[in-house]
Amino acid sequence: MTAAGTLRTGIDKDTGVAVLTLDRPERHNAIDLATAAELGAAWRRFRHDDSVRAIVVTGAGDKAFCTGIDRAAHVPQPGSPYTIDDPLLSIGPKANDLWKPVIAAVNGMACGGACYLLGEAEFLVADEHATFFDPHTTYGMVSAFESIHMAQRMPFGEVARMALMGTAERISARRAYEIGLVSELTPPGGALGAAVRAAGTIASYPTEAVQGTVRALWSAKEAARAQALAHAPHLIALGNLPPERQAELFGARRGHGFLTR
Repeated sequence: MTAAGTLRTGIDKDTGVAVLTLDRPERHNAIDLATAAELGAAWRRFRHDDSVRAIVVTGAGDKAFCTGIDRAAHVPQPGSPYTIDDPLLSIGPKANDLWKPVIAAVNGMACGGACYLLGEAEFLVADEHATFFDPHTTYGMVSAFESIHMAQRMPFGEVARMALMGTAERISARRAYEIGLVSELTPPGGALGAAVRAAGTIASYPTEAVQGTVRALWSAKEAARAQALAHAPHLIALGNLPPERQAELFGARRGHGFLTR
């Protein structure tokens, strides 16, 4: 087991399975700039480590898988309205050209920028108490990258509802399973073990065949996905409220209730 600040990595050399754990439970595993950099570096290391044949990504604790970008993170933006700087763009395996299979073990909340990780995993396993939501519109932000990632995994109407309802509603693990976002439900605390078992099975197969299958799966939708992602920065630059106004909305809505479906 190795630790790199806000990220823990464990590799089982016998099974070929690596477990990558976001380790900021006190911040609901929100991603700050250091964590974003560590995630990118970890995926790139796995590319060159032949002992790793499958990876599980999860979050520490039982409250959250990941709640996206840490609101305390300061990300300076260029003055141009045609571009944005988004530290989450490089946190996923595909963004780092890793084509080894990745399984997400979801425990607790998965929201907002967590979609960058969920959207680049091969499939998801979730605890029964897991929930999924996207708070962007509530706080005056465009859900662009998140919606595009989820549109590859969920029916259009479900993605639209999640993005547009913002913090007012959460998708339960059961509902996520029913619509195909989650491939397996487990009792509380069971998602990581189930994901590791699945990863162990996959890692036991010839790696060339496995990675070729991963590439084939992603090639089926890569053109549309790449085209959609290219539009995202412009939509965000045009549609986001100024940061100070976002902060006002965020502060005003703390403690508000929500529905789970």
